[in-house]
Amino acid sequence: MADKKLTIGAKVSIKKKQLNELISSLQELGYQTIGPKVRDGAIIYDTIRSLDEFPQGYTNEQERGHYRLKLGNHERYFDITLGPDSWKKYLFPPRTELFQVSRQNGRWSAVLPAKEQPKLAFIGVRPCELAAIGIQDKVFIRDDFVDPIYYNRRVNVLTIVVNCLHPSRTCFCTSMQTGPKAEMGFDLSLTELEEVFLVDIGSDAGLALMQPLNWEPASAYDLQIEEDEFIKARNSISRRIENLHLVPDMLLDNLEHSRWDEVATRCLSCTSCTQVCPTCFCWDVEDNTDLSGDNSKRERVWDSCFNLSYSAQAGGNTRPTTKSRYRQWLTHKMGSWVKQFGESGCVGCGRCITWCPAKIDITEEIKQMQDEVA
Repeated sequence: MADKKLTIGAKVSIKKKQLNELISSLQELGYQTIGPKVRDGAIIYDTIRSLDEFPQGYTNEQERGHYRLKLGNHERYFDITLGPDSWKKYLFPPRTELFQVSRQNGRWSAVLPAKEQPKLAFIGVRPCELAAIGIQDKVFIRDDFVDPIYYNRRVNVLTIVVNCLHPSRTCFCTSMQTGPKAEMGFDLSLTELEEVFLVDIGSDAGLALMQPLNWEPASAYDLQIEEDEFIKARNSISRRIENLHLVPDMLLDNLEHSRWDEVATRCLSCTSCTQVCPTCFCWDVEDNTDLSGDNSKRERVWDSCFNLSYSAQAGGNTRPTTKSRYRQWLTHKMGSWVKQFGESGCVGCGRCITWCPAKIDITEEIKQMQDEVA
């Protein structure tokens, strides 16, 4: 391969089994390799040690309030789409220690958690999830404030995207312009064809990982197959949000619309949508003291704007009804988030639709309101 030059932006192909070499290289560099795997009838993200642990042969069916894994008759590794897990749990964990305090001989001392965090390699990130990580970057790493917990985790992450050729029925990434193909922000981006992975190299770290592999320049034949597959994937996505640029003002200008009352009759305030959402970031702090009173620990924990206690404060509750809490969630996600961070807080992954036990569909709620206020 001495006569072939590999550069950032290059597109090459590798045999599928060579992904094992890439995983081994990451582990030798000290990375914990994490990817999708099957557990308890769902796709979750956990430590991956080899290609054999990926969900080879699986597909999934998703609809409003419905999720099921199915073992098919193919040998592809990434035909599955998203499960209830998101990469958020590694960057913004559900429970994070902030500090501990202890009392000895009448004197208090505090211990802060170690700043150094493990090196993580995310393998199998979908384009919409990559966009979600970018959105959380804007929340936690800003010009005016940097969250040290998030930052210390984020700087140690290497991202390997797998483009989405088999969207689920709840996906609407095309409306949010987040998929099914990743354009930037990755170290490596893979597209799975029948015999090979096509690889886009997006960073110096990705370039260094690919250099030792027995790669070949992507052939015109494989590139055409890839493009045909992307066209089929885009055309298969039926859920849409039309006129996205008009949605923020439409929602914020209609806070007393009757549609909010209608959806409140179905919403359970169960928090499922916020727990599976890859961008929601509501949190609270908990103090836990032992029975002696000499040792205490403070932790940051996930919360949800659907919890009644979340908006409770001195003097009362600012959002005491399901209607007000659902309205807060949707108007923030699709409306005021744009004013805060310059883009929508939704990436079209469809998790909130799949995992809602009341089968509430965010795309349908927006469409109904658009139709009624037009």
